[in-house]
Amino acid sequence: MVTELLQKYIWLVQTFIRAGENGLSLSEITDKWETRFDSDYSRRTFNNHRSAVAEVFGIEIECNRATNRYFIRYTDDVSDENAENAWLINTFTVNNILRLGKERLSGRVSVEDIPSGHRHLTTIMEAMTEGHKIRIDYQKYTSTEADTFTLHPYAVKEFAKRWYLVAHCEERKALRVYGLDRIKRIDVTEEAFKMQKGFDVDEVFATSFGPYLSEGKAELITFRTTKTEARFLRDLPLHSSQEEIPTEDKEHVTFRIFVWPNKSLIMELCKFGGGLEVISPAEVRNAVAEQLSAALRLYGK
Repeated sequence: MVTELLQKYIWLVQTFIRAGENGLSLSEITDKWETRFDSDYSRRTFNNHRSAVAEVFGIEIECNRATNRYFIRYTDDVSDENAENAWLINTFTVNNILRLGKERLSGRVSVEDIPSGHRHLTTIMEAMTEGHKIRIDYQKYTSTEADTFTLHPYAVKEFAKRWYLVAHCEERKALRVYGLDRIKRIDVTEEAFKMQKGFDVDEVFATSFGPYLSEGKAELITFRTTKTEARFLRDLPLHSSQEEIPTEDKEHVTFRIFVWPNKSLIMELCKFGGGLEVISPAEVRNAVAEQLSAALRLYGK
């Protein structure tokens, strides 16, 4: 039911994106809806969907009172593939297309599977939209048994083929991050929670790497790469704070990021092998060197 509703919200947004600045009248929307879903579409249902689209995707479907036509303002921005809300819409859209056209597209489309996405994501997003607490049974990789937590679902975050829930945990009395693929059971309760005022998930992770809450001070980390690796990093930055530093070195490109250097970042820097060298700070440079040395010792055997 939740997945079906999200698919309808997405269809509505895409319909208005295609309509452009001229928008659509209520009768035009109704006709398109009835053709697509073979069901009646009342003004009340449409207004409920408008509200839901605004809450879930942050996209306002406005009405021009002079013409009584509905439209999405700044359509180009909304459809921009770099916009976060557009990315979320496209993610659901692609998944839906792949599901509906599985037989026709067999052998022609290859995507990486994110199991946690289709298991719990829509349930959590619905709880977020409705403002309801959830209760989960959660088992860490390092635990043999699951623990039960009551959570206020604040936000969801995707990183490295995994979805994560950012939530206030009543038992821990603090903000915590939970991997959706480690949730064994999830229930949406009837109890409402009050959203933390001014909460912004991007601000929470502004100086973090990956889905980890900062446990220390962020540092300015400088590194240089080969020209080839630099091209990849320009297209897909290592971190949102990444910036390129002009130097006289013609063979390398220097970057810096401002982030708390956790283990996940160290492993990411190691991934580039000889194509990336950490310049400073010394602790990060030494941590990367130790990881690479340990790998060399292992294969040297």
